[in-house]
Amino acid sequence: MANFYTDTPQFRHYLNHPLMKRIVELKERNYVDKHTYDYAPMDFEDAMDSYDRILEVVGEICGEIIAPNAERVDHTGPTVSNGRVTYASPTQENLNALNKAELMGMALPRRFGGLNFPMVPYMISADIVSRADASFQNIWMLQDCGETIYEFASEEQKKSYLPRVAKGETMSMDLTEPDAGSDLQAVMLKATFNEQENQWYLNGVKRFITNGDADIHLVLARSEEGTKDARGLSMFIYDKKSGGVTVRRIENKMGIKGAPTCELVFKNAKAELVGSRRMGLIKYVMSLMNGARLGIMAQSVGISEAACREAYSYARERRQFGKAIIEMPPVYEMLANMRAKTDASRAMLYETCRFVDMYKILEDISRERKLTPEERDEMKYYSRLADAFTPLGKGMTSEYANQNAYDAIQIHGGSGYMKDYTCERLYRDARITNIYEGTTQLQVVAAIRHVTTGTYLNRIREYEAMPVLPELETLKRTLAKMVEMYEKMVEMVTAPKDEEYLDFHARRLVESAGHVIMGHLLLQDANKDPEMFRRSAEVYIHYGEIEVVKNFNFVGELQVEDLGYYKPVLEE
Repeated sequence: MANFYTDTPQFRHYLNHPLMKRIVELKERNYVDKHTYDYAPMDFEDAMDSYDRILEVVGEICGEIIAPNAERVDHTGPTVSNGRVTYASPTQENLNALNKAELMGMALPRRFGGLNFPMVPYMISADIVSRADASFQNIWMLQDCGETIYEFASEEQKKSYLPRVAKGETMSMDLTEPDAGSDLQAVMLKATFNEQENQWYLNGVKRFITNGDADIHLVLARSEEGTKDARGLSMFIYDKKSGGVTVRRIENKMGIKGAPTCELVFKNAKAELVGSRRMGLIKYVMSLMNGARLGIMAQSVGISEAACREAYSYARERRQFGKAIIEMPPVYEMLANMRAKTDASRAMLYETCRFVDMYKILEDISRERKLTPEERDEMKYYSRLADAFTPLGKGMTSEYANQNAYDAIQIHGGSGYMKDYTCERLYRDARITNIYEGTTQLQVVAAIRHVTTGTYLNRIREYEAMPVLPELETLKRTLAKMVEMYEKMVEMVTAPKDEEYLDFHARRLVESAGHVIMGHLLLQDANKDPEMFRRSAEVYIHYGEIEVVKNFNFVGELQVEDLGYYKPVLEE
């Protein structure tokens, strides 16, 4: 039987990271739930065994049900009639299988019916689901909106909505509008409060809403009349059972066809305010988007893994000029690079997950009791790393998903262009990953301050202090040379104190930091398991070195006064 968890040994490698013990002990509050819930772990070993067994179930469902359904989902897709969405029948089959296995609300606390998973095993499940069908991951992963309710909603709202999520009700986050895409402070959906009824009402249109006919919605709306910026926006819960929202249409997309992307019309739709007024974008959406970006990282890794496997399988079987094409140097070079980029992406994903786990769990504990000074320092440290690694990881992994899907088609040749082969779907599905939840360019905007303030360099120094096996010292020295070039680049770009010049080179600086960091992560993985990771570490660090040298040479050659070459000529 196909199992997408057990056939990927890298997952258990990341589950066994040394920081996991600290993460699990904090998440489980020293295993206090064992006195209340019969499925709560008794200790660390019991928790790890639980993650392993549950992920094995996820892997089996993905291998036996979701992956075989993926092509039918892609060909049929959801439909809309009378303002309501119907999933493709295989999509509903997927949801039923996960609901039957009680795998919704995985990260929610047990008191709300969840499994209390930390981010690391939770994102392993997202990685697995994405390999099976990236479009289905968009429906299933939106349960993560429940985390925003858990963090910011009232206790009454938590008790009302979170058990429903854990029992399988779907969610959506309704943010974008026809005139408010990446610039969410332009949102104009109107929220008005009726004092006599003590009730909020929503009116307006939302567009590009993934899973837009979900059971429970988080909606960003303008609650302060006369405002035009972020300070006038609040967050609301809309319950589909209340009525007032119809689906005008489902977008006809290039890929991710199984997940309905909807245009919604709100007409006096009853809603509940989440948290405080005016904090919708400033606080709540920022938290929601960071979680969503982690989900897109997992989706990107899953697509990369699927593309790698499709390309490798085809290259072994396809014969040209009397031999399998995998024996041809141009092909096996592509395959080696695909595997290295996939392994580097996965290393980045779970490093970021560990940072998010540490700061989020400590932040949650701070609501229950006062943190010790050591815990406060720990939370601050990991919060900064999570803030730095989330945009860097989302940008790098989504670009690699696109490159790997592209190369998978190239290895298939003309066959890859046909809908008979999975790689054609992967190519279309991958294309959105570096666009939604913030384009790669916006990730660079978020990440560049961690270049200029030294967050990435400080973390790189910590990696450099970690020992490696003697046979890996050559790779470590290569990374040291890359860091030297990176530091010089940062100095060259920041020295003129020209913001436009910094913005122009920001992508090169951020990517170079990413190559060094991902190289170090793979080096540490290879140090622990040379058989599994050494080849990818060698290939990726060589690839990263070439990219950093290219960026270094470009930065060195282009001065501030040369920016005019690239500015568009606007005709009257």
